[in-house]
Amino acid sequence: MNGLSDKINKLETSATLAMAAKTRELKAEGKSIIGLSLGEPDFNTPDFIKDAAINAINENYNSYTPVDGYLELKSAIQQKFKRDNNLDYNTSQIVVSTGAKQSLYNLAAVILNSGDEVILPCPYWVSYSDIVKLNEGVPVEVKTDIEQDFKMTPEQLEAAITPKTKMLWYSSPCNPSGSVYTKEELESLADVLKKHPHIIVVSDEIYEHINFSTTHVSMASIDGMKNRTVTVNGVSKAFAMTGWRIGYIGAPEYIAKACTKLQGQVTSGANCIAQRAVITALEADKSAIQYMIDKFKSRRQLILDLLNKIDGFTCNEPQGAFYVFPNVSAFFGKTIKGRTIHNSTDFSMLLLEEAHVATVTGEAFGNPSCIRISYAASETDISQALNRIKNLLDAVN
Repeated sequence: MNGLSDKINKLETSATLAMAAKTRELKAEGKSIIGLSLGEPDFNTPDFIKDAAINAINENYNSYTPVDGYLELKSAIQQKFKRDNNLDYNTSQIVVSTGAKQSLYNLAAVILNSGDEVILPCPYWVSYSDIVKLNEGVPVEVKTDIEQDFKMTPEQLEAAITPKTKMLWYSSPCNPSGSVYTKEELESLADVLKKHPHIIVVSDEIYEHINFSTTHVSMASIDGMKNRTVTVNGVSKAFAMTGWRIGYIGAPEYIAKACTKLQGQVTSGANCIAQRAVITALEADKSAIQYMIDKFKSRRQLILDLLNKIDGFTCNEPQGAFYVFPNVSAFFGKTIKGRTIHNSTDFSMLLLEEAHVATVTGEAFGNPSCIRISYAASETDISQALNRIKNLLDAVN
């Protein structure tokens, strides 16, 4: 007995953060590790946003903020939803939190009761399942594969629904697969959901602007879905503001009020300086961040070209975010450098310890046949990393 609660003893450590910790450990030992594991842009926050933060400091923003966010920020989010997503939210339907991860936790905490089921199309972001479990919900994984571009079909959704189903969580663009649901695909899923009006949808749109192929579509914009969908977003990815810790939701008012009530007892309002900076970020034209999106797109092509030259990797072409999610099951059962590869965790550790390239096992995302590789890194690092991997694996192919 360690004196800790059962729920914390059962909680898994975030696989992405665990890999980052292992990477730092090897670097401290003098190893030259190329990190392709973290979901973090390698750009600096744009200067116009930093200037807004400096101005807020000079204007003496230093007091507690409203629990659900500054009204000026909520108004900027309101306009952003209208401009980018064709969604009309009142400011009373918007809640600002300390990162989109807190937004997701708030939702699970205020909606789930013990035994409620949450449908998670696989692969899913690493924390979804554990956030659900921590709030006594039951994750229901819906398996997808590379042939269907890692997207859940209406038939799969229908088959996963039971009388205990309370929520559906998904991300588009998806972390880790980079898949993007089209309007037609969301409409088909919505047709299923309309037969089950008790199910609440959580649409995680944090990678909204990093979209290479099509216009981003929000589930809440689909006819009949707004009053039962929570749209989750933030500024960490597209604006390179991961450390600023600002996320937000647009939701039915009763859910927004519940999240505010919970947050008031946990963290209260988000950081005052960060909130003022985010107002400026959201009011800016998208062209102000286009250079980052263009760079991600060119890196995507580079990493796909290099991966396709390595026998054993099977890749689709992700349409958004900054990840590839190749199937590596061709290596399972093989012995490489004295290691027998049983699963993607073994394979990911092989790449780290033998090729000195950090990736993340697909098991953490609900798909044990794949690994996640981030291309939020320089073209030089991407090229060197893939060359190391190829040299390692060419010996066994």
